[in-house]
Amino acid sequence: MAQVLEFKLPDLGEGLTEAEIVRWLVRVGDVVAVDQPVVEVETAKAMVEVPCPYGGVVTARYGEEGTELPVGAPLLTVAVGPRTPEAEAEAGGSGNVLVGYGTSEAPTRRRRVRPAPVTAGPAGARAGTPTAPEYRPANGSTAAAGTGGTAARDAGAAFAGTVLARESAPLAEGPVPVISPLVRKLARDNDLDLRVLTGSGPDGLILRVDVETVLRARTVQDGRTAGAATLPAATGVTTGPAPAPSAPVSPAPLSPAGHPEGVRIPLKGIRGAVADKLARSRREIPDATCWVDADATELMRARAAMNAAGGPKISLLALLARVCTAALARFPELNSYVDTDAREVVRLGHVHLGFAAQTERGLVVPVVRDAHARDAESLTAEFARLTDAARTGTLTPGELTGGTFTLNNYGVFGVDGSTPIINHPEAAMLGVGRIIPKPWVHEGELAVRQVVQLSLTFDHRVCDGGTAGGFLRYVADCVEQPAVLLRTL
Repeated sequence: MAQVLEFKLPDLGEGLTEAEIVRWLVRVGDVVAVDQPVVEVETAKAMVEVPCPYGGVVTARYGEEGTELPVGAPLLTVAVGPRTPEAEAEAGGSGNVLVGYGTSEAPTRRRRVRPAPVTAGPAGARAGTPTAPEYRPANGSTAAAGTGGTAARDAGAAFAGTVLARESAPLAEGPVPVISPLVRKLARDNDLDLRVLTGSGPDGLILRVDVETVLRARTVQDGRTAGAATLPAATGVTTGPAPAPSAPVSPAPLSPAGHPEGVRIPLKGIRGAVADKLARSRREIPDATCWVDADATELMRARAAMNAAGGPKISLLALLARVCTAALARFPELNSYVDTDAREVVRLGHVHLGFAAQTERGLVVPVVRDAHARDAESLTAEFARLTDAARTGTLTPGELTGGTFTLNNYGVFGVDGSTPIINHPEAAMLGVGRIIPKPWVHEGELAVRQVVQLSLTFDHRVCDGGTAGGFLRYVADCVEQPAVLLRTL
């Protein structure tokens, strides 16, 4: 006799608690295979295809396209065949839904209203869907290595040391107690086997903070600079077509006077996440802005010469990013964040450069990892890849988080200047206006030159105006004389 199993919206990581159904990929009556994507959902950070852990016939779908569901709400039901030993492996779930959402428990268990917690242990242990807490370095929950000596940090160091010692030991068999796809991706990208970890979450659940603690300890052990924390996604103004509303617009009721009050646009999804981020930045960060005009004629000539030499074309954004990383090496105060609970400024050892991209879904800010270690050609390729993913809605949550400094090119909108809002909890953002011909005194003579306005908004807690002015002046010098960058090669 067939059994009907209920598949619920899984935890999508990054502390997200709801998602909007964008497009159903199956209909009632369709036959689905284990791990087949069944629905495309949009969170505040990305669009994700959600695979179903069961194989069988779809008997019901919950929610129309455009409906917002909380994590743990039913998505669909699937009728699977009798639970014979031969069919068990086929219909019993893959154990790997959304790169780390376990499904190895028996079908009668899956129909419980509240999923069982993840349990570390031998093969056949149950895996549920508790929501992993979001890792926010600025709120003091976890500080970067070398930023203090609290009991929490000592415990984290001890935990990391134990894990590092285990990495050479034989690995245990059985499922890994992880539910967040981001935790698995972070471990996979850094060649960390999750089987050597004992999680700090409920019943041994491995959290993102557990992985990051080990990676920081590895960095210290290898003698490299430690403390490159993973930060929440940045926000800003940027490139691309004009934004379009991401949610249906519904008429508001009439006012008591009898005339329409206008329309109401829900602040949800990406638009809601941006609104929350900007409001928090203004509320918590005492920012200040300085700006300067620069003659970009030589920078434009240098780019033209690079592209005329053959090979992949170099973008202007890549050259500006190269200037930013060189400036941050000289003024590391601006590549940091403030740990308000510990009352500490945490300087970061790596530059993960965010850049804003305007898409049909709204504003997103992809992050170029380790931008300080890339040349102009590599930066150009990564900017192009992330921009294309942003416009097609295929950016992963991991590609939208972790920025330590933001480059904001609002010149494409035809404006000269701006006072951008800092991407909380970062410490600064560089804004670049349009580059246009203007009268300029060059070598003692009035000439028409390509001029750009540069603006720097910075957190006044991490540095004073002298440091901010020095950073901005160095950026302007590199724009005016690109040969200055040769000193850092």
